[in-house]
Order: sequence, then C-alpha cells, then structure tokens
Amino acid sequence: MFDRIREDVNAVRERDPAARSFWEVFFLYPGVKAIRMHRRAHFYYKHGMPFLARMVSQRAVRKTGIEIHPGATIGRRLVIDHGTGIVIGETTEIGDDVLIYQGVTLGGTGKDTGKRHPTIGNNVMISAGAKVLGPFKIGDNSRVAAGAVVLEEVPPNSTVVGVPARVVRQDGKRVNTLDQIHIPDPVKQKMDALENRIAELEQTISNFKGD
Repeated sequence: MFDRIREDVNAVRERDPAARSFWEVFFLYPGVKAIRMHRRAHFYYKHGMPFLARMVSQRAVRKTGIEIHPGATIGRRLVIDHGTGIVIGETTEIGDDVLIYQGVTLGGTGKDTGKRHPTIGNNVMISAGAKVLGPFKIGDNSRVAAGAVVLEEVPPNSTVVGVPARVVRQDGKRVNTLDQIHIPDPVKQKMDALENRIAELEQTISNFKGD
C-alpha cells in the first residue's frame, strides 16, 4: 500500500513543477488525497461493503471536491491536477500514468446499462473541462483537449478537440487541417446550394421557352 502511495506522490512531483516536497504533495494535494481515499473505498466496494464504500467516497468529495465512485477502477500513477469538479463514474476504468485536469467528467449518457462509463488507456491526458461520455475507450497515449465532449472511441496516439470531439492528430500527423478561424459556415453552404439549384431550374425553364 505504501509503495502505491509513494508512486502516486512521485508521479505528481514529476509532472507538477510547483510541487516542492514529498510531504507537501502527500498532505496538501487534493488529487492525491482523493486517490488515496478512493483506494480504500474501492476495497470496501469489492468486498461487499457498499455503504462503507460510499461513506468514504462522499467524505472524499467533501474534503477534495473530487467525486470518484467507489466502483471505478484506477491504475497506477494517476495524477489529478487541481481536481475541483472532477466526476468519475462507477464503471470507469483508468489505465496507468493518466493525467486529469479540473472539471473533467468521465460519465455516461443515461442510455447504457452495465458498462456505462469510459475506459481510459495508459498515458492519456484529459484537459480541463473535458467530458468523456459513454462505454468506449480512449486509446493509449491520446490527448483530449480542454472543453472537448467525447462521444465515441478515440484511437491510440490521437489528439481530439471540439464539441463533439474529432480527431485532429494521429500518430504525430495532422488528420484534419481545419483550424478555429476558417470554420465552414453551414448557413452559407446551404444558401450556396439553394442558389445553384435555382440557377439550374432557371436554365431548365429558359430551355423550355426556347423550344
């Protein structure tokens, strides 16, 4: 158990330049405290003590502002940076070396039963405010941009952005050259299509008159 705690603390120290000492992270970082309490809650959950599990997890919410259902499975060296407003659902599975920022939701859509929440691969980063909703996988080494809403599976080694999220980079190569300035205007596209159709009809009428 202590080895796991030491791994969690050292993972934070490696990723957070503001972390000054082992004991500062251990005692004062809410993400580390939330993970530590979740491991205890998960033990109770797996051993048929759901009331105790929920009691520990709700206490963790009050102390840290981070809500992790005791049924969620968390791998090694998870780093929760800041952490306020994070919600992790019951059937969520998180791999090793994952980094999660504040305001992230790993939740369901309300349409699924059984496995309702996402599976997060190894070495994934989920940026602030992102929502990952549904029972699919975020592939290893992927990145979810801030504010993205992910509703379908993400391949490994990918970066996803937007609402709904789309893959813009995979295996180090840009997938879509669309940027945030030159976004197609759907209204203009529709108007152009209507104008083209009107021109075709006018030409057809003109041909009939010519006959």
